[in-house]
Amino acid sequence: DADRKRSVPVIPVSWVPASAADGIQNQNRGGGPVLGSAELCFPYAFSRPLVLRGLTENSKFRLLCSRSSLLTEFGSRRVKLSTANTHSYRKVEVPFQEFVDVHLKPQPADALGSDTLYFFGDNNFTEWQSLFQQYEPPPYVLPHSSGAYSFGIAGAGTGVPFHWHGPGFSEVIYGRKRWFLYPPERQPHFHPNRTTLSWLTETYPHLPEDEAPLECTIRPGEVLFFPDRWWHATLNLDTSVFISTFLG
Repeated sequence: DADRKRSVPVIPVSWVPASAADGIQNQNRGGGPVLGSAELCFPYAFSRPLVLRGLTENSKFRLLCSRSSLLTEFGSRRVKLSTANTHSYRKVEVPFQEFVDVHLKPQPADALGSDTLYFFGDNNFTEWQSLFQQYEPPPYVLPHSSGAYSFGIAGAGTGVPFHWHGPGFSEVIYGRKRWFLYPPERQPHFHPNRTTLSWLTETYPHLPEDEAPLECTIRPGEVLFFPDRWWHATLNLDTSVFISTFLG
């Protein structure tokens, strides 16, 4: 029961076009809510994270994100890597081929965030446009907002320690990504230069039940909605390809 209380709710979703109904919420034949396409309006939108299953159909985008496809199309393009600590102090530009050959590997548990280079965001949208235009984003926006993409690839054991920002969606294309989340008023205890993997092995097992985070593991075909200013840390359980849509 305790584990169930700490889990982010998972809801199967059917999408209906805007012409059918904007912002509606009722039940589909599978028992999950049917959400209109115009605005994100379910009860969790501003108050709690939510995993939405079956929200998007990105099989074509997934094929384009295979290792061979990405290297063929973008191997010579330069990508910007950030250190995987809370404040991302250092950024390094390398050819995408070099990132895959040198940096895309499992992370040891004793590595520091400042020594780990992470590829997420800072995407050159002009150079990567041919890929991004094939992505089907979640069909919802918050009122008075628009979406901005951040695309990433990371090795097993990598991730970003606790931080917060505005609301958005996160979708895994390949692999699995584990999330740990706290509401804005509950800042977690963590060292900004320690990795999520070290926090998981050293701090997480000793947390009292009332200090445990909400958590979930996102797999292909699932989208996490994260509300505004919620603290969260991520851990890639496999070599993973993922994309976030920030609503701002």
